[in-house]
Amino acid sequence: MDIRKLPKIELHCHLDGSLRVETVIELAKKENIKLESYEYDYVKKLLAVEEKCSSLDEYLEKFDLPNMVLQSKANLRRAAYELLEDASKENIKYIEVRFAPIFHIKNGLSLEEIIESVIEGIKDAEKDYDINGNVIISCIRGLELEHVYDSIEAGSKFIGKGVVAIDLAATEKEGFAHEYIDAMKLAKEKGFRITIHAGETGFGKNVGDAVSLLGAERIGHGVFIYNDEDAYNLVKENGITLEMCPKSNIDTKAVNDYNNHPIYNYHKDDIKVTISTDNRTVSNISLNEETNNIINTFDINLDEYKQIYINSVKASFCTEERKEKLLGYIK
Repeated sequence: MDIRKLPKIELHCHLDGSLRVETVIELAKKENIKLESYEYDYVKKLLAVEEKCSSLDEYLEKFDLPNMVLQSKANLRRAAYELLEDASKENIKYIEVRFAPIFHIKNGLSLEEIIESVIEGIKDAEKDYDINGNVIISCIRGLELEHVYDSIEAGSKFIGKGVVAIDLAATEKEGFAHEYIDAMKLAKEKGFRITIHAGETGFGKNVGDAVSLLGAERIGHGVFIYNDEDAYNLVKENGITLEMCPKSNIDTKAVNDYNNHPIYNYHKDDIKVTISTDNRTVSNISLNEETNNIINTFDINLDEYKQIYINSVKASFCTEERKEKLLGYIK
């Protein structure tokens, strides 16, 4: 099976973790950001993890430079455009781009300006390529709770105009969901769909909390539901989709290698899984490569791939009309 020719959907992709190295070099020079070197290999080391990466927290350090260069409307718009351009070349037909607006206010941009700039970049790319995209607003666990409400308020102005969902991301502590119950209730009232990073670093119970307390329809990662029976059953029985990013999980040491990743076991047990890159640059992976790795590791056949694609379309936060078009690609 030639994965390059098959249509693909990507539901878990961070904008700031997926910048082109060349673009970061160019923007760093333009914005007078001082680096020891602007050589490609040196900058790539600043952006991508190595095998010795020991944890999620260490992995997240790779976002420092990308967020330094993404402090203007033009740069944000360009980054979004280039991400969709790159995705389209992999025959990705639909992508949901997530990012945290709060990281881009250092030079005075408002949250609304930041969100609008990314939407504009996506729409620019939609005109030039056979791809569609939407935005997921990420809020950052560990920052003041106020920024979650500010992000919800800013993002709500773009519901139906390019923004589809809210997310909680970054460092994962056990029991984090309780702090965000009221905020996610408000988000849902304003029309946001909800996806939550949970079960990425060992706490399967966090997945259950994200679903039962926060109303999550999808879970970012969800690797560790196998260590909490209640969470496992809740995900399976409620058709909660796991946005799985195996290479990222290997990088953060959630799993040792592809063979030990639970994605295929979950799929065989009728848990809905999707395949995504998480962070193309940080994890040095494309969706074609990631999909090939999964297909080869678990000897997945075409019918199984089609089912994962169909599950991805159905779990997406796009319109029903768009879903029908996406399903048409696989037939």
